[in-house]
Amino acid sequence: MEKQPLVSVIMPCYNMERYIADTIHSVINQTYTDWELLIVDDASTDGTVALVQSIAEQDERIRFSVNAEHSGIAPTRNRCIENSTGRYLAFLDADDVWHPNKLQQQLQFMQEHKVEFSYSSYDLIDENGKTLGKTIHTAGDLNYNDYLRNTIIGCSTVMLDKDRVGQVNVPNFRTSEDTATWLDILKKGFKAYAIEEPLTSYRIRRKSASSNKMKAATDLWRVYRQHEKMSFFKTLCFFFSYAFNAIKKRL
Repeated sequence: MEKQPLVSVIMPCYNMERYIADTIHSVINQTYTDWELLIVDDASTDGTVALVQSIAEQDERIRFSVNAEHSGIAPTRNRCIENSTGRYLAFLDADDVWHPNKLQQQLQFMQEHKVEFSYSSYDLIDENGKTLGKTIHTAGDLNYNDYLRNTIIGCSTVMLDKDRVGQVNVPNFRTSEDTATWLDILKKGFKAYAIEEPLTSYRIRRKSASSNKMKAATDLWRVYRQHEKMSFFKTLCFFFSYAFNAIKKRL
């Protein structure tokens, strides 16, 4: 029987004691079992470290380490990637939850269609894990310019084939580091291929960095201007398109 490819699950965390057990168990409960879970804690000040250590001791596929000092989301995510050994990278924020068939269905899709970058629709849940009855649907297959207009790719839905996209490095932005990462990949000429079925539940938290719309919008503007080196006018055009689509997907 042909050996299945290893999927490296990338999970940075910081002060996620309330949510991370559910997130980790959503990986443990996957129907696809050939995975490694790379968790790097960014010097949490709550009980996250002790909790993750207790879970990691029960499953050798979980590899856990802790930053010596608080470094931020991008360096922490990069450390997870550097520690990975799988051909495929799957990203999971420490408060989101995967559906049980997420890895199996997404990997099968990528292998059957011979694609290097995929993402899916996702459901919304509240802080307590209860459904909000809302699904954020994909915008179809996206190239670089498509994604500039509609940054709809949910980080916890993404899977990449490292053999095809090459080295993955997360640029240092506070809330839009994932957007900058996907742009770097799409800029090479790749596409993000869409799986319409929701495979992830995204948790809406009132106090999360991404829930602060003004800070998130400011960071995205910086990505356009500083990372993508776009002119002010071009940035304005793409930013208005982003804002329109952001409002539309929440209605």
